[in-house]
Amino acid sequence: MSSTSLGNTVRRTSELLRKGAAEQILEYERRKKPLQALYECFISEHIVSNFSNQRAYETAQDFFGSPSISFAAIDGTMYVRPLYDLIIFFGGAYASTGSITFTPTSLPTIQYDAKTIEKGAGISSVVPVYISEVPDIDQTFFSEEQPGEIATNKPLQDSAIISNTTIANWIMSFAEYYLAYRFATDQSQNLHVILLDRSLSNELASLLYDTSKRELWESRCTLIGYRINNTTIDRNDLSLGRHRLQNYKLNIPPPRGVYLNSAIFDLIREKGPIQKSQILQNLKITDNERARRVGRYLTRLMSEKIILERDHTYVISEKYATTWPRLKKLVDIIGNRLFYGKGTESTSSSNLLKIKKEGKDYWLTTLDIAFLTLFTFQMLIEECWRRKILLVGITKDTAARDMKRQLIPILHRKGLLNLTRPTELYRDLPNTDRMILQSISLFNPEKVKIPWALAEYDSAFRTMVPDNQDCGDYVLGTIKNRISLERTFLKTYIQLAQAKKDPLLRSNVLLIDRLAYSHYDDESEVTFQFWNKFDSAREPLEVIIYKNKTTPNQIQNLTMTILHAMTPSSIPEAFGHNKPLFIADKIAKWHYGQFKRIADTTAIWILNNHKLRKFVFYMSTFRERRATIEATRRRAV
Repeated sequence: MSSTSLGNTVRRTSELLRKGAAEQILEYERRKKPLQALYECFISEHIVSNFSNQRAYETAQDFFGSPSISFAAIDGTMYVRPLYDLIIFFGGAYASTGSITFTPTSLPTIQYDAKTIEKGAGISSVVPVYISEVPDIDQTFFSEEQPGEIATNKPLQDSAIISNTTIANWIMSFAEYYLAYRFATDQSQNLHVILLDRSLSNELASLLYDTSKRELWESRCTLIGYRINNTTIDRNDLSLGRHRLQNYKLNIPPPRGVYLNSAIFDLIREKGPIQKSQILQNLKITDNERARRVGRYLTRLMSEKIILERDHTYVISEKYATTWPRLKKLVDIIGNRLFYGKGTESTSSSNLLKIKKEGKDYWLTTLDIAFLTLFTFQMLIEECWRRKILLVGITKDTAARDMKRQLIPILHRKGLLNLTRPTELYRDLPNTDRMILQSISLFNPEKVKIPWALAEYDSAFRTMVPDNQDCGDYVLGTIKNRISLERTFLKTYIQLAQAKKDPLLRSNVLLIDRLAYSHYDDESEVTFQFWNKFDSAREPLEVIIYKNKTTPNQIQNLTMTILHAMTPSSIPEAFGHNKPLFIADKIAKWHYGQFKRIADTTAIWILNNHKLRKFVFYMSTFRERRATIEATRRRAV
């Protein structure tokens, strides 16, 4: 076998990289023609740019009840550090806060609270865990085939466990939503805008997926059996809590698909005792196949003792009538313990990730934290609906493709768009929605005025595809024919800034999704009906689509006016982004640096403690010992 010299290897690698990168960059120039075609037939009619300060002022008065309001922007941070035979997990969330004052003649005035770090607008937790115990806590290593066992096909070397564990990430996620919820419920804050550095619709879908493996619940969910108000949490509580979102004005939960169970339960809890015929009438179900599905769900709910039948009427059993208040109290107990170091129960362990159950200490698993995060997110949404808090998620970098792959094809098949040769158009477009819109903005600087936003559409389109077996009104779910909750979040893409001297120098396109609100987003002119065949039944699916740039959208105008006012012009690294989230990120990074120094100092203290010298020698790993010796040698040189 012939060998290649080091110089030739480096030269060949460099040449391959240069050619490959150049080819990918030139590919976008080749796709300029289909991008222009898409702009003319779709984007030009859906880009909104004439945002009105006067209308934003009027909407703020109507929606918030005042032209002067407070806001909070929340970002998180995490840190993982091996420390001999332990792994230290750190996760936290931090907020920047301030006020917004609307005026009818100019952009809102943004005031930022001074000394945010000193005010302590943040929460965090640190959890040390032995490396050998991580696979028992982290569902990354759980076996679905044998729920009580660790997956044998996952690498269990120390380095692989450290690299793959998600414990710190789960602590951070829980902290972000718990902090947002605490802000939303704090009467003294009187908060009306919450910004999160996350995609809200994607987060809800991910949390539902992470808590969907029911075969793991009994063996891996420590929350089952935990007592709240002298009542134990069980599988039914978790099942009911997963789809708890309720907003009758927005028809949530809808009586379709996997949400039919929740729709029936909520109706009986609200109206019971109630007969089956009344259930069908209230849910507007008239066809036989859907009625049979309701019968099957009623039978299932009775078999699980969630509902009871009395004299041909249905009622909720006493225990499950209080499921949601019990789950809310569960979140508060564990959230307070994990992030504030306090709780209602005593435990023999000082580790904040442990809870006492049946007189013993148990680890909370990442499955438990996923449930707690999901419940907290739903509690936050519930509070935002109740108090009219504008909840907005902002995603800087995204590989989303649902506008290209789902929204445009579905609208075309329904007759809401008129595309010529759509198959070729989809094939030749860039791969992601962000790059499509960024390229269109770059190629049409005189027509696409900054700031702009795409007309909003229902986030449920992310999980919808055209049903090619039927007419354009029929859609399917992308995975197992399941479509995410509609009329909950509205999605768009925005671009907020350009350079004053060079109009081609424009900021990145951002993905925005926000909470939908009744009275604003449920008007008939923005509600469109599709059909989905689920479990042999033909079910209606009503989604929100702002058809084009001329369709009035008060909340989008309000949101864009706020975001435009929050776009910094004097911070190069935050060009076109959100200043409150930028500040929150800086605060989070400061806390990250502080904790990292604490962890590193602790390691040095242990290393230099003569009482622990033998412990350090025998308990440190080979890599740690080698790194210490090499560092000493470098210092000596």
